[in-house]
Amino acid sequence: MSIATTVDTANGIAERATAWLATPLLFAFRWYVAWQFLKSGWLKVSDWDSTLYLFQEEYHVPLLPPDLAAVAGTTGELVFPALVVVGLLSRFAALGLSAVNVMAVVSYAHVLLSDGYEAALGQHYLWGTLLLVLIVFGPGRWSLDAWREGRRP
Repeated sequence: MSIATTVDTANGIAERATAWLATPLLFAFRWYVAWQFLKSGWLKVSDWDSTLYLFQEEYHVPLLPPDLAAVAGTTGELVFPALVVVGLLSRFAALGLSAVNVMAVVSYAHVLLSDGYEAALGQHYLWGTLLLVLIVFGPGRWSLDAWREGRRP
């Protein structure tokens, strides 16, 4: 048996052995990343005065007035994760959350890019990576998108 055949056989075995993990892994990614943003959005809604203060004084959102940025950011942190969790319009929702994630880093860069905040910035990288996986591979079989796809004639 040639080396190429051995490699192909080994790769085939590994692929078959791990194929069952794709759906639960995508499900876990969806729930984990959605939970992070839902917590943040809920915290903003729970204390709107503090949220407005942070957007006026601490966060430096480009192009938008602070009050509009607060509403847009909070809405994005509540609507997109809800869609990601149930797996509806998943790729679009993950793209929307990616935009929220990037804007959070841009708006708070004066802190996140400072010494001592590497772990906080790393969280945004992690969320961005998980969202990229969902954008590229979709939500998996345990989603409304997959259910709807299966119902098409």
